Amino acid sequence: MAVIKNTKTNTWEVRTYYTDWTGERKQKTKRGFAKKSEAQEWERAFKLKCDQNLDMKFEDFVDVYLNDIKLRLKRNSFLTKEHIIRTKI
Repeated sequence: MAVIKNTKTNTWEVRTYYTDWTGERKQKTKRGFAKKSEAQEWERAFKLKCDQNLDMKFEDFVDVYLNDIKLRLKRNSFLTKEHIIRTKI
């Protein structure tokens, strides 16, 4: 919830609290933004990601899942998973 200027490094950081899926309250800190607007945009995106509830439709869950694994997997592995999900499930 706070966007703070770090005077030592001359960068911006974000400190925000969120509630995880178990109901536990946690703090997230992200540092190193060059502009305040970048820090605020990251905070907004993080809040939207955290505010998704567990009562979502399966299709919405699949979209969140695919976006999450897209950066972690190699291209062909991702395409294979996406194909299986879209055609078989």
